[in-house]
Amino acid sequence: MVTTIRARTRPQPEIVALPAQRMAVVRTVGDPNVVGGEALPALYAAVYALKFAEKQRGQDFAVGPLRARWPDFVLTPKDQWRGVWGLPVPDGTTKLLQKSPVVPVTVELWDYGEVAQVLHPGPYSEEAPTVERLRRFIDEHGYEIAGAHEEEYLTRPGAKAQRTIIRYPVRRCAGTVR
Repeated sequence: MVTTIRARTRPQPEIVALPAQRMAVVRTVGDPNVVGGEALPALYAAVYALKFAEKQRGQDFAVGPLRARWPDFVLTPKDQWRGVWGLPVPDGTTKLLQKSPVVPVTVELWDYGEVAQVLHPGPYSEEAPTVERLRRFIDEHGYEIAGAHEEEYLTRPGAKAQRTIIRYPVRRCAGTVR
């Protein structure tokens, strides 16, 4: 079963516990607007090949929203960003049909646990204030960021009204009582 994670429809930060998720993954280095053009078709092709194979076996799953993790985007020039792009796949998935000879697609388990997340309504280029608000929320609630910045794209890049979930794994700060 594929778990789809949804934030509230209001753009209010929240802290929630999320289950681990098996993901089909591609890794990139560079400006996402440039490297995504080659990586994402390979990722989607592998996941849709799995979907059609599963359907022929009497199983089916919905292809969930694209997610991306950006471990070092804050202090790194955009042309050097390291991206980890993923699409949810069923729990038992261990390998995928490689549809691109250039871009390998692997299967990984993305751990979550407690996360802070918020819905950002608007273009990616205007995410900075939402990210800053989420970071303040994390700090004000006695948590600290415990992993990579993650985005879940609920709409397509060219959508009239873009919607993105911005998420960080978090942990309680030392000495903070629940």
